[in-house]
Amino acid sequence: MKRLLLIALVACGSKPAPQPPAPAPTPGPVAEAPASASPPGPAPVAPKPAGHPRSDLIPRAVIFGNPERAGLQISPDGKQLSWLAPKDGVLNVWVAPVGKLDQAKAVTADTTRPIRQYFWAYTNKQILYMQDTGGDENFHVFRVDVADGKTTDLTPYKGARAAIDATSPRQPTTLMVTINDRDPKVFDLYKIDLLTAKRTLVVQNTDGFAGFDLDNDLAVRLAQKKLPDGSTQLLVPATKAGKTTWTVFDAIPFEDADTTAIVAFAPNNKAVYLKDSRGRDTGALVSLDLATKKQTVIAEDPKADSNNVIIHPTKYTLQAVAFNYLKESWKVLDTSIQKDLTNLAKLDGGEVRITSRTLDDKTWVVATTSEQHPAHYYLWDRAKQKGSFLFAARPELEKQPLVKMTPVEIKARDGLTLVSYLSLPAAADPDGDGKPNTAAPMVLFVHGGPWARDNWGYNPIHQLLANRGYAVLSVNYRGSTGLGKKFLNAGNLQWGKAMHDDLLDAVAWATQQGVTAKDTVCIMGGSYGGYATLVGLAMTPDVFRCGVDLVGPSNLMTLLSTIPPYWAPAVATFHTRMGNPETPEGKALLLAASPLTHAAAIKRPLLIGQGANDPRVKQAESEQIVAAMKSHSLPVTYIVFPDEGHGFARPVNNTAFFGAAEAFLSAHLGGSYLPLTKAEVEASTMQIKDGKAGIPGL
Repeated sequence: MKRLLLIALVACGSKPAPQPPAPAPTPGPVAEAPASASPPGPAPVAPKPAGHPRSDLIPRAVIFGNPERAGLQISPDGKQLSWLAPKDGVLNVWVAPVGKLDQAKAVTADTTRPIRQYFWAYTNKQILYMQDTGGDENFHVFRVDVADGKTTDLTPYKGARAAIDATSPRQPTTLMVTINDRDPKVFDLYKIDLLTAKRTLVVQNTDGFAGFDLDNDLAVRLAQKKLPDGSTQLLVPATKAGKTTWTVFDAIPFEDADTTAIVAFAPNNKAVYLKDSRGRDTGALVSLDLATKKQTVIAEDPKADSNNVIIHPTKYTLQAVAFNYLKESWKVLDTSIQKDLTNLAKLDGGEVRITSRTLDDKTWVVATTSEQHPAHYYLWDRAKQKGSFLFAARPELEKQPLVKMTPVEIKARDGLTLVSYLSLPAAADPDGDGKPNTAAPMVLFVHGGPWARDNWGYNPIHQLLANRGYAVLSVNYRGSTGLGKKFLNAGNLQWGKAMHDDLLDAVAWATQQGVTAKDTVCIMGGSYGGYATLVGLAMTPDVFRCGVDLVGPSNLMTLLSTIPPYWAPAVATFHTRMGNPETPEGKALLLAASPLTHAAAIKRPLLIGQGANDPRVKQAESEQIVAAMKSHSLPVTYIVFPDEGHGFARPVNNTAFFGAAEAFLSAHLGGSYLPLTKAEVEASTMQIKDGKAGIPGL
């Protein structure tokens, strides 16, 4: 079974990593922004007067703090449960016997960075987890023995990045791992013995492969290779006299390369399940016979690509597939689980996700979520069709006044439909129907990637900002994923152009619908969302009242010249989608789309957050735009976290940054805020490099 360990980063448009709870900040007077931080043009909206703090403001620590317990999993033999919970303020893995949660013990002991991804080994005696250092994304694979907590670094190679490629219950002590310690540009494939930590080379990646596909017996069946035009080749290996040669099996054109991918191998390893957009717009779920290359469509949707799948843990049969247009919906492929999914939907009305299963498939762990509650965890007895509630991830948050999130479809100026999500403050939508009764100041919250997407569901940024009095709108602009190849490829070479026009069209829609008023919109986002923030202020300087940029690139030329070496296989894709800096036309395009080029035009205040160890968007990207703004006496507040990377993982840092952000927004949009406390600031590593006066109440 292929293990995909996706590290959640706030800067990539996903939810911030869970952070630990702290005492609620004490509400204090709301200060006016100092004159030096006021932008040219329309005056800022007046903040709430001092001495009248709202009593329903949700403490930041309740939103961004660690969950009480999260990430629940069951051991393959069904005898033990595990989850993530704080140990001395840091998320670690805890284990307890099934039915005896009160006997839980922490089996890991990380003291600085939270563990965010882990899973059980098929031995039932070990747990595996990933961890980096200070956000550098050089992840190591760690094994912890459940019995005594002994922890072993299985990939102790300094400066290298490792990832678990696959595991299988058929070989419970084998891990297939990719590591780039030999050559930082490519990942070699190794077999690592779980018990002895011995590694054995399987494929030395001298051909520049972007990845490998392993079957259910952990045999290498295919390799992926990116070509200079951005297309993808799938190659099959053949070994003769100890030498392996690779032959092209299939070719995926560039326009389909990011909407076509292998999902899993069929039970007999003679076919693969594939998401495939070739010959259609959206990625259908298909079966591809490896001998005849005959393709059979299993499920498709005209509006959305096939997404998550449910696969039997030992038989490897496809059981269900999800499609996500406005919300996620499941198509059942195996009637043996139809009753389960029907009854699971009745648990509490939230969206249901199976997080782990026993190998005998008698017991499932499921999580239910909605936009107004994070995960509720249940133990599901398939024979009895009964769910036993175990715990909620954030019980304290559920006592707070959370708001609804409404999916909306917005028409772009050229007719494309932009799937978007709107959260309204309670005062603007007292009946909770998702339609504004009164206008409110708005934050346009832009997802990162840009080859990613926003989804319906619980979103801590939406909840924080709505609670402070803002409407929040997130837009799947062209170039976002999951909505077909036409929509994805419509973003090619459109950074700072049509992709930004989509955001402007969404702001115009919000004004027309009475969500907000003209000149009462701020733009905010991380990674590409941070870039979009800089574009908004530099290239459309009269549209947004202020901007909050989290690890956003300011100069696309320097961005592309400093990406991590192991992104080399993706360079062709970057050049095709963004512009090729090696050609005069591409260089001109990238410079024109760089906010730094237009920095002198900025009129409105900007807040920037940056991780010093960011391997994707280097600190220099923030330093450049700050220097340019200061040279033109433009208002900028610049915050650096020396122990973070591409987004903030540590609880104290997330709490501090978003405390600064809500104070900044209050000064320019007029919403409420809870001032940062001395304890919050001192607990974090926040360094305010410039513009301290731009954070009221500090």
